[in-house]
Amino acid sequence: MQIWPGRPYPLGATFDGSGTNFALFSEVADLVELCLIDDDGTETRIAIEEVDAHVWHAYLPSVAPGQRYGYRVHGPYDPEHGQRCNPSKLLLDPYAKAIDGMVDGDESLFSYRFDAPDEKNDDDSAAHTMVSVVHNPFFDWGHDRPPGHDYHDSVIYEAHVKGLTMQHPDVPEEIRGTYAAIAHPAIIEHLTSLGITAIELMPVHQFVNDPGLVEKGLTNYWGYNTIGFFSPHNGYAGYGTRGQQVMEFKSMVKALHDHDIEVILDVVYNHTAEGNHQGPTLSFRGIDNAAYYRLVDGDEAHYFDTTGTGNSLLMRSPHVLQLIMDSLRYWVEEMHVDGFRFDLAATLARQFHEVDRLSAFFDIVQQDPIISQVKLIAEPWDLGDGGYQVGGFPPLWTEWNGKYRDTVRDFWRGEPSTLPELASRLTGSSDLYEHSGRRPIASINFITAHDGFTLNDVVSYNDKHNEANGEGGNDGESHNRSWNCGVEGPTDDEEVLHLRARQRRNFLTTLLLSQGVPMIAHGDELGRTQQGNNNVYCHDDELSWVDWDLDEGNTELLEFTRGLVALRREHPVLHRRRFFVGRDGDQAEGTVPDIEWFDITGERMDDVDWNSSYARSVMVFLNGDDISERDGRGEPVVDDSFLLLLNAHSDALDFVMPAGDYGEEWTVVLDTDHAVSPGDTFAPGKKLTAEGRSVVVLSRGSAIA
Repeated sequence: MQIWPGRPYPLGATFDGSGTNFALFSEVADLVELCLIDDDGTETRIAIEEVDAHVWHAYLPSVAPGQRYGYRVHGPYDPEHGQRCNPSKLLLDPYAKAIDGMVDGDESLFSYRFDAPDEKNDDDSAAHTMVSVVHNPFFDWGHDRPPGHDYHDSVIYEAHVKGLTMQHPDVPEEIRGTYAAIAHPAIIEHLTSLGITAIELMPVHQFVNDPGLVEKGLTNYWGYNTIGFFSPHNGYAGYGTRGQQVMEFKSMVKALHDHDIEVILDVVYNHTAEGNHQGPTLSFRGIDNAAYYRLVDGDEAHYFDTTGTGNSLLMRSPHVLQLIMDSLRYWVEEMHVDGFRFDLAATLARQFHEVDRLSAFFDIVQQDPIISQVKLIAEPWDLGDGGYQVGGFPPLWTEWNGKYRDTVRDFWRGEPSTLPELASRLTGSSDLYEHSGRRPIASINFITAHDGFTLNDVVSYNDKHNEANGEGGNDGESHNRSWNCGVEGPTDDEEVLHLRARQRRNFLTTLLLSQGVPMIAHGDELGRTQQGNNNVYCHDDELSWVDWDLDEGNTELLEFTRGLVALRREHPVLHRRRFFVGRDGDQAEGTVPDIEWFDITGERMDDVDWNSSYARSVMVFLNGDDISERDGRGEPVVDDSFLLLLNAHSDALDFVMPAGDYGEEWTVVLDTDHAVSPGDTFAPGKKLTAEGRSVVVLSRGSAIA
């Protein structure tokens, strides 16, 4: 076999049409062996002799796509001083573009004995681990281009590759649960008819299925357990795992782009699947443990952990920062994705102990000409001290607004003193984002996400019901801000069912008519339930999959949601670029502000109204004639004006239409209780009865279908 020197960059295995260049970083290695794995498991070991700046590299003219490989790294094994090299462990390439197989939990994967933790384990792991695959980088993208939706026009749909597609009757059974299924016309038709602009896929980076869960008959369904930051997860591949998963993923992106849908990836750069000091040696740990992981100061045998998963990547390491940035650029440039949602993003800002918005990670993202131009969404918290950072991320970043979720849930379940904060959340949360120069689009608004109750369960359960997880009900959030509407779980009580249906519509209406960027969790538009389980991370079954067999009520919910998304899309006043100014004291005579707040009598809200603990209703005027709002070309935006009547009281309330300065006639657009009909009109001073716990939306223009 010919072995040429090759190049130290790019890292990973790079096929150029003639052969493959291999490059691996390790500062502590004494020797690195490239291991080529045949189909029968036969291993050919090649000692890499070329080393430049701690990058070990070689070029093999004979190696083509489909070749399986791994590394064995010889070096110090000294856990007390943070070093864990062990050449008996076959290691994944951190830059592998495709990965074949899955770990099986065998003791050989660990560098210690289960019955003697202080004793080194030199059993060979090759037969029990995953292997890297050389892939073919060439793909015909045709005329593919990113849809390029502005944030303020966006509606995001959070989805799981398998959960969304596994039970769809029109998707062929052989590809259900795969990237190919997401690209199937039946799924794309659902997304386009719903009106979403971006699908946010839960983790698709190669992750590890925890053997401990498998032993219990469960699985790591969500996938927040990454081991390969460049490889599409092989469990979602419909056509093979020797590189075919890369082509299948690209084909999925191309199909979604063809229908004007962006692809956003939920990425987990805060930790890896190797866990704490008792975890397996799969890749980074055996290559250069101290360079990749944050170790406890003064106790380098243990890992510093702000994620709750055993380890945190070392964000002040230039090699970790390079890994993350190389990965992000790869997914944008080679895989054509349109943005990222960063799991536990506060950990990425911890160069030392505190969360630092001036950290190196933010700096390099800000200046990167590729990554700075895509959508960047932070989950703005982690489990460490000072980890809750909603509103604390720098410009360019948007954030999952956990305060929006909490406030809206509290309002609709009838908690006292929520009205002032609800007003801020409805209008884009300027209290969180305006101080840093950001606009309403910084707020990713959501009621539900993968983590927690579904929308149906928010209105059907007071308490979590996680018994099926095998943890005695101790897992999952206990404070859910949910309300079961009078009965816990399933019921035949028609009154309760009617209230639950109305509450679902209330939540969706609030979400889609709030300023900011709405995110819908997959299946919420279909009434999906997890039977009260708020932590289905370990269930790859009907409990977590979307059920497409809809009854009449859920069919109506789907149509209602489609109408809401269309209403938002068609009216710029419902998704503004800038924050409202409100009544600023300099209002010209005869003009009305861009937004006004009324009590049920049609009078402007005063301090008593806002600060009353029992106040659970408000009428909001949105001025479509406000020319301070501009479009993308700088032209004034003129739109219909709207009245939003929100009644979270249990009783019906009579709302009096405001004075004629605000509109001479108001036409009902929707009523979440269906008590008044679209097209009904109301003049200034007239009363409109809004049923208990309902929303009525009126337009100063004509009725909207």
